[in-house]
Amino acid sequence: MESLLVITTGGTIDKVYFDALSEFQVGEPVVAKILNNMNVAFDFECIEICRKDSLELTDGDRNTLKDIIHRTQHKKILITHGTDTMVKSAQTIGEQEDKTIVFTGAMQPAAFTETDAVFNIGTAIGALMSQGMTAGSYIAMSGQVYPASHVEKNYQNKRFEGK
Repeated sequence: MESLLVITTGGTIDKVYFDALSEFQVGEPVVAKILNNMNVAFDFECIEICRKDSLELTDGDRNTLKDIIHRTQHKKILITHGTDTMVKSAQTIGEQEDKTIVFTGAMQPAAFTETDAVFNIGTAIGALMSQGMTAGSYIAMSGQVYPASHVEKNYQNKRFEGK
């Protein structure tokens, strides 16, 4: 079985509460710990490109992400990302003819008891490991997987939906 490349950018999924500052900040990436706790049956490599809220991501960050994807030998790539600009980043990456890229994140930090982080990561992994998944860029959130070009965040309903 081929290995998975995991790229982390920060976002709500990695947010932690810093009591001394009385605010949330992006902390260490949580995806490797979650995958290890899931006892996954595949190898994975993690690369952290930044620890930012997605509203703080720049075109330079997106170009770094695109460059890593272009250079890697991995064919399956999971990207954890903040939800506010996830679609923009996925569309910037665009279609990669020989790679399957799935973005996911969380509406609530992974550190919260009632988080969607583990479920969303599981949905993304299921999509990536599916035999029927074709090369391209996707968003996996709320139990659904959407092509990056046909999804939007519904702020009122707090979920992603096809468009």
